[in-house]
Amino acid sequence: MAGKKIKVKLVKSIAGCKTGHVATVRGLGLRRLHHVVELVDTPEVRGMINRVNYLVRVEG
Repeated sequence: MAGKKIKVKLVKSIAGCKTGHVATVRGLGLRRLHHVVELVDTPEVRGMINRVNYLVRVEG
């Protein structure tokens, strides 16, 4: 059973960010600026998005 999916887009560069925030962005599967990934909407993923909310945009 697949849960609800959300799209996450990297809208700001990770250059100059804290190491942990860079690792979180990489953990979400985002590789480059304007890259979009589709992830299952879980509390763990939401927590990662919340940590780097100034770098990403969430779509539906």
